[in-house]
Amino acid sequence: MKKSTLIARAAGVFVLAATFSVGVNLVPASWAVPSYPTWAEVQAAKNNVAKKRALIARFNSILADQMKEEDKLSDQALVLGEKYNQAKQALKVISDRVAVLQGQADTANAQANQAKGRLAQIASQMYRGGAAGNGVSLMLGAGQADNLLYKLGANDRLAKQNDTTYRKAVELQRYAQSVTDQLNVAKVAYQEAANVATALATKVAANKELQTTFYKQLATLQRTSADLERRRAEGIAAEARQNAGSSGSVLTAPSLYQVDDADPAVVSKVLAFARAQIGEKYVFGAAGMTYWDCSGLTMTTYQKAAGIYISWHSVVAQFRMAAQKKQLVPMKDRQPGDLIFYSRSGAFDGDKYHIAIYSGNGKMIEAPRPGAYVREVPMRWGELFPYAARPSA
Repeated sequence: MKKSTLIARAAGVFVLAATFSVGVNLVPASWAVPSYPTWAEVQAAKNNVAKKRALIARFNSILADQMKEEDKLSDQALVLGEKYNQAKQALKVISDRVAVLQGQADTANAQANQAKGRLAQIASQMYRGGAAGNGVSLMLGAGQADNLLYKLGANDRLAKQNDTTYRKAVELQRYAQSVTDQLNVAKVAYQEAANVATALATKVAANKELQTTFYKQLATLQRTSADLERRRAEGIAAEARQNAGSSGSVLTAPSLYQVDDADPAVVSKVLAFARAQIGEKYVFGAAGMTYWDCSGLTMTTYQKAAGIYISWHSVVAQFRMAAQKKQLVPMKDRQPGDLIFYSRSGAFDGDKYHIAIYSGNGKMIEAPRPGAYVREVPMRWGELFPYAARPSA
């Protein structure tokens, strides 16, 4: 590896270290602990309608705040994870280089010490001979004079070579120390990243533990189950993220291939069937009739209304079948009857967590979440996947 390349890499470690110093500030040193409802408050509110409503509202507010905090911490964890991986790689590269340089420096030091010794011997011999002695020797004869001149020239060349060796040894020694210093910086950056990652994980785990208790308390108040309350809270948080978004880049996706327009006869049947379910209750895992979840509603609607199979009871499966059949259209070209998807992943095949039927005029029909009912509402742009599916083509 060239010296300039190594210096560039080492300089990168200093940049990483500076980045980590900023990264540490992503996570507060400590979090304020709010006043949470107790089991005693839950029991006291069970048989009092006003207290019960107030406590449920309080739980929902706390959970919403925690969901927002969890989203923020998750985003920070993703950023930090990348920095952490970079720090590990930089630490490995520089550690390996330090080991090589140290060996080279040790060898060079030994050579430099030998050089200094040889230079000292030459200087001592010339001092003992003296200038006059050399002059006398030159007059002794042609053969002897040539021999002495050769020795003096050789000694001079040797002196120069030894001086060069010594200077290179000193330079290498300094360079080795520089890389060692950079290794120490990389170690600090790596440890800071590890510390912040641990702090994030601890906070997220603490939030999860609190949420487990909250869901149990809510289930007691609502006479439901903790799992249902968890799904309800997560659904409300997802809606909040969706409502907070805008069309933005959702409408800039390019066409992937040619897709025919929606069949008006199919669309009419699909929308009529879906609208007939408005007001019916959301139940996780339900696909009609009477109870629905999001992918259950889309699956059964297309199957019963139009005889079209759009895949099984799964948002991801329905998206993948549409992709395989080349039914995907950019969101800007959506038409009534198209399926629209919500995803927190930027990847094309990333997890899709919600699906709805576009009903025209900027609206959609959906089975949104636990605690809600099938409804027709304006589209929400946040986390909306930029491609819709057109099974009716």
